Amino acid sequence: MKPFLLLGTRAENYAADAEYRSFLRFGGLAEGELRRIRLEAEPLPALDLADYSGIFLGGSPFNSSDPQESKSGVQVRVEQELGRLLDRVVAEDHPFLGACYGVGTLGRHQGAVIDSTYAESVGTVEVTLTADGAADPLLAGLPSSFAAYVGHKEACATVPASAVLLASSATCPVQMFRVGRNVYATQFHPELDVEALVGRIDTYRHAGYFPPEEADEYMARARATVVDQPELILRAFVTRYARD
Repeated sequence: MKPFLLLGTRAENYAADAEYRSFLRFGGLAEGELRRIRLEAEPLPALDLADYSGIFLGGSPFNSSDPQESKSGVQVRVEQELGRLLDRVVAEDHPFLGACYGVGTLGRHQGAVIDSTYAESVGTVEVTLTADGAADPLLAGLPSSFAAYVGHKEACATVPASAVLLASSATCPVQMFRVGRNVYATQFHPELDVEALVGRIDTYRHAGYFPPEEADEYMARARATVVDQPELILRAFVTRYARD
């Protein structure tokens, strides 16, 4: 099987490694089947899309809607590199799934307004499939609504004109969309289980997602939830697109 590729941007080793393990676990992949490039640490090398079954883009501390003058040099470079990569991914309709940061990155690439209107606090929301979502092969077998983990400072204000809306929630209308037949983005985190979310809360307690003194309360609320459907999307992506 040709490997999948995970593009990450998390500078914290614990968070970066935990994210990689989550994609391995829920994608049903061995380490040799999921290569990783940490874009915050090194420029994106030249890629031949034909070498990969598909591409994942993980979450990020970056916000694409930040004022340009406030962005670090690393963030500007990463955004430029991802933009050029998405030019090719979209043109070739190459399998792609971006989680959380993927919505802002792919949405911005496709001309959507990305801002803080529909930011969501760290926790659980009820996600509902649209009619197009219920018919999408990546979501086959999922219930019409399910719990999912979120936590983001920005989101698509509206679905990109080029995209098909697949899922929504009461607090964030654009939870998942598709461009073409094979390019996907989710606002929620399909790669997180409860312990991974607790780890994120601990790692990013001072990152502005919630008052840092309330981190333990957020962890306790997370441990009281059951979220077991979004992870099936990763396995479906791997099953659908794995190729020799």
